This record gives sequence, structure tokens and C-alpha cells, in this order.
Amino acid sequence: MEQTTATPIRHFLRLDDLSASELHYVLKRAAIIKDKFKRYIPYRPLHDRTLAMVFEKASTRTRVSFEAGMYQMGGVVIHLTTNDSQLGRSEPIEDTARVISRMVDLVMIRTFGQERIEQFSEYSRVPVINGLTNEFHPCQILADVFTYIEHRQSIQGKVVTWIGDANNMSYTWIQAAALLGFTFHFSAPPGYQLDPARLEGIPSHVYKSFDDPAQACEGADLVTTDVWTSMGYEEENEARRKAFANWCVDERLMSRAKPDALFMHCLPAHRGEEVSAGVIDGPQSVVWDEAENRLHAQKALMEFLLLGRLDGSSDD
Repeated sequence: MEQTTATPIRHFLRLDDLSASELHYVLKRAAIIKDKFKRYIPYRPLHDRTLAMVFEKASTRTRVSFEAGMYQMGGVVIHLTTNDSQLGRSEPIEDTARVISRMVDLVMIRTFGQERIEQFSEYSRVPVINGLTNEFHPCQILADVFTYIEHRQSIQGKVVTWIGDANNMSYTWIQAAALLGFTFHFSAPPGYQLDPARLEGIPSHVYKSFDDPAQACEGADLVTTDVWTSMGYEEENEARRKAFANWCVDERLMSRAKPDALFMHCLPAHRGEEVSAGVIDGPQSVVWDEAENRLHAQKALMEFLLLGRLDGSSDD
């Protein structure tokens, strides 16, 4: 029988809130939990636990994956938006955190600035999960890494290429590279580059920036991208369309990667803009596995934050 180990409150606001050992553990648990799901084996370790989901940004995949995941693990879910909570009526975040965390066991927040979720977690009595902020998207990268491992066994020593702007995904990929021992290639047009101030403490060998997206794809094991205009930047849409015209992941760019390279996109996608239809719907694309794996990776994450390591081991 699996034994649980009590742990102090842990938050998941950035991918590197987990150590490399903990990240490997959660990824292994995701595979076990997914196997149970695929074989219709009931697994409800979070019976009578409650997840509050707070959305200040719209969502499809985040809401469905967390809500379905919590129900499948035996828990219940409360869905809140700024329109139906005091967050939309100027209540201080710390007051909302104090109240909500006395009534539920876990909180997932999808919001704008990272400082909002950090402030909430400071006053929360339960674990807080970052469902997306302007700065980071750790749940998506957790699922992406899980998807790569599922298809290629290990991501250590590999090359992951990002074609797109320096957004929440790219910075989280860099954290993953530092933790898991792979190299991150980045390519974006002028004006959309990585901010050196946000890379302090990251070893320089972890990431490389390229002016030419084709060079960034050279020898890549995984090529990934996102929409050119992220949520909250809609007023820049036309300028971004012009700037990124040569940064579409098409068959030409994919041909520079390794023959068995995978393609990922966190979705929703705009075919003919950041990715060609031939790539996203082609044989190298694993975007639908990637989307599904949000469910399994987040179930493993919630299990870890609430129950700790089920194998009884401690972090290295």
C-alpha cells in the first residue's frame, strides 16, 4: 500500500519552485496516473479535497484540465472569475487569499502579473498553483516536458528550439532547461528578445539566442512556438504580424531540425501565422498529446502538493 509523507505547504508559481528531483518525481507520477486513466482504473486520492480556480484571464485548456483532473481524483472544484468574486471589486488580494484558503485545500490562479499570484500565495494557508501569468506558464511546460519524455524517453542533453517572442512560455522553458539538463535555443525578431535581467542566475550554456530562426532549428530535437500575440497584447497585433513574418514554423524550418524532431504548440494555434498547417497537422506534431497531457501532469502536480511523495522518499 502506498504511504504518504507529510510535507509543508508548497506553492507552484514557477517551474523552478520544484527541484530537479521533485520535477522528475512528478513526471513519473504523471505517467502512472495517465496509465490508470487509460485503463479506466479509478484513482481518487484527493477524495473530499476542494480546488478553487480563480480566473482573471480567460481559459479553455486550463479550466478543463484542472476541473476534470480534480473530479477524476475524487475532489470537488469551485470556479471563480473576477466578475463573481471580490477580486473584481477591489478587495485586497491578501484578504481574498486569507478567506479562500481557509475554505479549500488548493488554489489555482490564472492572472496577469506574477506579483498578484505571489502576493496571494504569501497569505494563503494552502498550496497555490500558477495556471498562467504574464511572466510564467509552469503547468504548460510541465505537460510539454512530460509529452517529450513520453515520446522520446529522456529530454536530458536534447535541444529544444523556441521560435517566437520572449513570453511566459520561453522563460519557463529556460527554467526547465536549467533543471533538466537540456539546451534551449531561442529566436525572435528585434524588439522581442529575451531580457537579460530576467536571466540572472541561469548559466549561459543553458540557452542560446539566434537572429536566424533556421539556425535556431539546426539539430533541434523539439521545435515549439506560440501565437505571435499573447493575451493582453492585442493592440500590438498588426505590428507583431509584420515583425514575425519570417518566424513561421513551416516545413522549411522543421527540415533544419533532426529527422525525428517533434513539434509542439500550447494552443490555440493560427495556421498560416506562427505555424503552417503542414507542420501542426503533420507527422512530427504531437500537439494533441501535449494538450491532453495538461490533464495528467496537473493531476500529478496536485497529488504532490497535497500529499507529498507517495514513495516515502525525500528530496535529494
